[in-house]
Amino acid sequence: MPDYAAGGLTTAGSTTLPICALVGGTTVRPRIVEIGVFNTTTTAVALKLCRLSTAGTPGSTLTSAALRPEDPASVALLKNTYSSTGPTITDLGYRTVLGAAIGSGVVWTFGDDGLVVPATANAGVGIVVENGTGQACQVYFAWNE
Repeated sequence: MPDYAAGGLTTAGSTTLPICALVGGTTVRPRIVEIGVFNTTTTAVALKLCRLSTAGTPGSTLTSAALRPEDPASVALLKNTYSSTGPTITDLGYRTVLGAAIGSGVVWTFGDDGLVVPATANAGVGIVVENGTGQACQVYFAWNE
């Protein structure tokens, strides 16, 4: 099973606009095994994980890498901060507050089975500001297809 990772610097996002999201496709069910998110500012930020079920207006695609060079390009795409139109989101129950310090962060792991993204158009898993003001963050997602 191919393994992939992608990451980058996001912008602030909001309670309706994810700071980033891994979006699958209709041909694969990506299984997220790890997500890391780290504050790049000196202002605390509260975040949560959500499922996405509609497209919204995602930002640019962050470059993904196959962790084994012989694997094909990934089908799933890590999208940067959403703008103007938010996707439909459903809370997954995961929460974190990144402290008011550069480098404050969290790494969520999801075990051998991973956090599954359905093989449905526009389905994904994203990081959304829970409340308050979003902040620029460094993020990465690791998954297999």
